Amino acid sequence: MRREHTKKSHTVRNTILIVLAVILLGGGVYGFRKYQNVKNAVDNTYSSAGIKKQRNTNSLLNGKKPISILLMGTDTGALGRSYKGRTDSMMVVTINPKTKKTTITSIPRDLGVTIPGYESKSPSKINAAYAFGQAGTAIKTVQQVFNVPIDFYVLVNMGGMEKVVDEAGGVDITPTLSFTYDGYTFTKGVKTHMNGKKALAYSRMRYDDPQNDYGRQTRQRAVLTAIISKSSSVSSLLNKDFIDSISNETKTDFTFNDLVDLAKNYRSSTGSIEETHAQGDGQMVNGQSMEIVSNTELQRVTNFIRNGLSLEHEKTGTAALSASSANTSDSSVEAANINAGN
Repeated sequence: MRREHTKKSHTVRNTILIVLAVILLGGGVYGFRKYQNVKNAVDNTYSSAGIKKQRNTNSLLNGKKPISILLMGTDTGALGRSYKGRTDSMMVVTINPKTKKTTITSIPRDLGVTIPGYESKSPSKINAAYAFGQAGTAIKTVQQVFNVPIDFYVLVNMGGMEKVVDEAGGVDITPTLSFTYDGYTFTKGVKTHMNGKKALAYSRMRYDDPQNDYGRQTRQRAVLTAIISKSSSVSSLLNKDFIDSISNETKTDFTFNDLVDLAKNYRSSTGSIEETHAQGDGQMVNGQSMEIVSNTELQRVTNFIRNGLSLEHEKTGTAALSASSANTSDSSVEAANINAGN
């Protein structure tokens, strides 16, 4: 089954990093004052991953080398909440200015893994990695699952997108399936104008989607795409409220200068976008339903990501739970995972 596909859309190319899109607009269209406001907002979003990266990120950006970004999404509360929370979506993005290609790899939120540094609480779902150790642990986990380097991370609160959608005056989206959720009804193929609450409901539904979490991630990207597509023509998006919304709902270890370099030197890389996902099978582990991905599938995804970075072939990682090791029962591990993020 072929899971990769290529998109060539000026709208889609801008959804990879919301903050980057705002910088491009603020710096290139609306003048220095807006640009300075964006710089201040980006400064507010900065949060170190707290780990030593596998690669020198400054050298990569200065040399216009391919880079990888771990995108994490959460739809519970604001990022300033007192508890860490789990990540509801995880994607590895590679941006390659040499090949002029970008890849996006979705990771199942319920992927069974051993979380580095938290072996006593493993096996766990990969979405608990951030809950246990925040961004640094999430990065380490993804690196050890797929044997790929992660250069940067971005964490976006999907719940905070509600006010951004309203600030934009709503968005127009054509649903890819029909369903009712949170009091809203969506009809497949019928273009629909959505305010913030409706757009959030569209992006949140999971259990009635035949593609389950993969389908939800697609709808989340559609909402972000719709926001960015309006930002090129609606200058009101770049007012203080909009920028504050971005800064309050985003964390990243990109500095402002990093993003300027990205905007300046990597724009051609988003002309062609290839997407894939790691496909697993559900299995009960320690009282939880986890996705178990075969070694063959893990290797395929490793190859896909490493190719996106123009790296040599390597065997996939060892942190993912195998079917043979999934038959385990430990009440203390189960309790630790159930309570993760609370």
